[in-house]
Amino acid sequence: MAGPSPKTCVACGRHIAPSEVYYRFTLVLQGEQDVLDASGGGTGDELASILQQLEAGPQDPRELEEQVHWERTGVICPACRSVVMRTLAPPSGSAGPH
Repeated sequence: MAGPSPKTCVACGRHIAPSEVYYRFTLVLQGEQDVLDASGGGTGDELASILQQLEAGPQDPRELEEQVHWERTGVICPACRSVVMRTLAPPSGSAGPH
């Protein structure tokens, strides 16, 4: 019978031994915007114009897609978990945005 498959931390690249604790994660970032343009009203013609600009632009469609939906899964080691937890923790006190 084969043992568990080897794991590698996706953050630091360290190999995680089968006897070590590791953390599995799924991270999804989804872009949202409540109002396209407060002055324009968002008519069908305006939306079609925006779509044409995007199609004609120099940006890679995958890059544009990742600005709206980005998803990653994997495992991380305990040290990297601590960094992630600190990064995603709500700010303490009156700290402003980054």
